[in-house]
Amino acid sequence: NRTWNSTRRMGHKDKRWIVGVDLGGTNIVVGLLPIEGGDVLGLRIMPTDSGRGAKFVVNRIVEMVEASITDVLKECNGRRDQIAGVGIGSPGPLDTKSGLVINTPNLGWRNFPLRDLVSNALNLPATLDNDANCATYGEWWLGAGKDVDTLVGLTLGTGIGGGIVLGGQIYHGISDVAGEIGHMTIEANGRRCKCGNYGCLEAYASGPAIALRASEGIEAGVGTVLQDMVDGRLEDITAATVYEGVVAGDPFATEVMKDTAKFLGAGIANIINILNPEMVVIAGGVTRAGDHLFIPLRAEVRRRAFRSAEERCSIVSGELPGTAGVVGAAAVFKKETYGRV
Repeated sequence: NRTWNSTRRMGHKDKRWIVGVDLGGTNIVVGLLPIEGGDVLGLRIMPTDSGRGAKFVVNRIVEMVEASITDVLKECNGRRDQIAGVGIGSPGPLDTKSGLVINTPNLGWRNFPLRDLVSNALNLPATLDNDANCATYGEWWLGAGKDVDTLVGLTLGTGIGGGIVLGGQIYHGISDVAGEIGHMTIEANGRRCKCGNYGCLEAYASGPAIALRASEGIEAGVGTVLQDMVDGRLEDITAATVYEGVVAGDPFATEVMKDTAKFLGAGIANIINILNPEMVVIAGGVTRAGDHLFIPLRAEVRRRAFRSAEERCSIVSGELPGTAGVVGAAAVFKKETYGRV
């Protein structure tokens, strides 16, 4: 508390900053936040390039953090000792106490000491939490969920992550696995997921899964503008391509998006029935589809969830596109270091 109170009394000259790192399967996003909260500054985004190895990814994170720190401190005429530390969000499962990435199907890491490698390279204290936990915590702290007590978040990207905030704290479960919403089974004998299970939500509604379902339809002979959008190269179809097809009024792309909404709606109905949250926040590129996604998604939730739970739960898009993970990673560092957010 003494540390927290003294920080609040500091003027601009002694402003403290926290670095947030959002490590994803596709991109790394880095930025700095004032310790009391505010805009993300010194924002940097680069491809993860995980195929080049774990050491390369760590070096890229360190270089991005150093560049962001340099930019922000130069802008405010600050000092290195004004950087309180680094919060890191990473795909999991994790051991947050020891700072280990236990297993990440999208990065191919096992028992990897990510937190300490970054901390030692930067000579700064660091924390580690699940990337989707961080994105959810970021929306709770400074985004769509800042006025609610119970919040569940989904991040739709290379995979599907999830986070649970109860009473202002991330719920981790007994072994740091709580919130793995993307790996709930929605089809007992369904598609194989990268995690090794069958029928996971991620295998149907993640970005790559949306693209795969679209490509399979084209290979089966469905007529669609999607094929022309990629000059016949089906391997170039992405979830963004499907979204563009929806905007263009393509019936097949619209069908793929509606099916995506139904898969997500089934998963969210399960969450609502189990946790009875005030809000579900959905983040990620798929949310660009707007009402094309949310209208059928909410309809599917109404069809499946208990009415009393569904009526009290808002299902919304995140308000921190691109930065929720950075904000939340910084919030985790602040919570673990100063005891409050």
